[in-house]
Amino acid sequence: MGEERSDDRTGSADSGGGADSAGGAGSAENGEPGGGQAESDAEEPRDGVDYAGRAADILGFSRWWQIAAAAGMMAAVSPYQYVWSSISPALSEGLDIALPALGAVFSFYVVFQSLSQFPAGKWRDRRGPGALTFLAALLAGGGYIGLAYATTLWQLYLLYSLGAIGVGIVYTVAVNTAVKWFPDRTGLTTGVGTMAFAAGSALVVPYVRANATVAAYGDVLRNIGIGILVVTLVGSFLLRDPPTDWLDRHEDGGNGDDAESGGGDDGLAASIRGRDYSSREMLSTWQFWLLYAMFVAMAGADLLVIANVVRFAENFGLAALVATLSATLLPVAAGVSRLVLGEATDRFDRKRVMAGSFLLAGLFRIGLIGAGQTGNGAVFVAFVLGAMFFSSPLFVYFPSLLTDYYGAANSSGNYAVLYTAKVGGGVFAGTVAGYLVATLGWTPTFALGGGLAIAAGLAVFLLRPPSGSGLEAAESPTAD
Repeated sequence: MGEERSDDRTGSADSGGGADSAGGAGSAENGEPGGGQAESDAEEPRDGVDYAGRAADILGFSRWWQIAAAAGMMAAVSPYQYVWSSISPALSEGLDIALPALGAVFSFYVVFQSLSQFPAGKWRDRRGPGALTFLAALLAGGGYIGLAYATTLWQLYLLYSLGAIGVGIVYTVAVNTAVKWFPDRTGLTTGVGTMAFAAGSALVVPYVRANATVAAYGDVLRNIGIGILVVTLVGSFLLRDPPTDWLDRHEDGGNGDDAESGGGDDGLAASIRGRDYSSREMLSTWQFWLLYAMFVAMAGADLLVIANVVRFAENFGLAALVATLSATLLPVAAGVSRLVLGEATDRFDRKRVMAGSFLLAGLFRIGLIGAGQTGNGAVFVAFVLGAMFFSSPLFVYFPSLLTDYYGAANSSGNYAVLYTAKVGGGVFAGTVAGYLVATLGWTPTFALGGGLAIAAGLAVFLLRPPSGSGLEAAESPTAD
């Protein structure tokens, strides 16, 4: 499953004729983890392939347990991204560090969390997730525990960056666990994992906000770090990858000669219908670079709110309760949206859902400025929720669409390459935003964030499958 693999995704399965495509709803899967045979019996095979039954035969239990383990790990490491705006004021006061200098910690987090995913993804595609997630547990858990004992700025930079590498490993492993075990439900299952990454911290934010004082924050950081370590270690012993030949059609009673008898494969999930691209081949297509630019724009808009929502509310003189509610409910909105809109991309046209979501994300960000200027706390919180509800699913849309276009065989490495675009978004939300706020103010900075989201939404309409992918006819007979 290395980078250079570039073969037909269907293996011996060249026939099709199933009712459901990757974008169709099909028969509802049992969304709860349970016995493997129970899952297989509960759902009709999709596209003529009994994905659930095959997974149960391999694992000995339902494939949903793989999603449960991945989601638990994502929830555990989520404080690195979603608790920062709540804990940074106490760190600033306790260590006597100016907030602009402390803002670089978040930029370092985004850089290392993003860049760690490519080597981690390549390793995972070739050797599986076990050893990687064990290392991630030590890095992510140890990083947060170490923060409790940090006394200087460089120690914060180092510990948060090491922890970010662990978060990056967990992220690429979790997202691509969904892609590999659920080619028929990539939107929903990547939504479950990324929902946990966002919403998991909602349980932690009230605890942090209640104890975000100079005297108490050390215990807070240490307790969170222990939780990260334990949950991620457990997950490292549960995750497995399917064998490369698990989707051969003939095992479900299909006919290996269907391709010669005139059958088609249009019913198969898009991720296994065309060819698999190596990372190098993917980089040679213009579609990837458009996706990359869109990812930078949306990550910048998304992280701008995440990293600055508390200070943005305080800038307008809104009540402390408004800032607390915004920080607490923000990850809830982000998490729920990834599940809801992730499922929507499986049932409806993925690109249209994506475009509408990004456009609304931009409009809500612009509306957020007006709510702050008028001092309306309730509307401010509502617009924070709307802004995050429509921007946060970018972490569902992109891996799903990338797998549709470039295949599942090298999905970890390929998505890790795309995910490096988050570096640009993180630098914008941290260092660049700090400079813009100091020179222009909060209003132009957040207006720029809204403009980036709107631009990404409009760019969706330019996308079409790569030439030679085998998917061109699904969208446009003249695509190139």
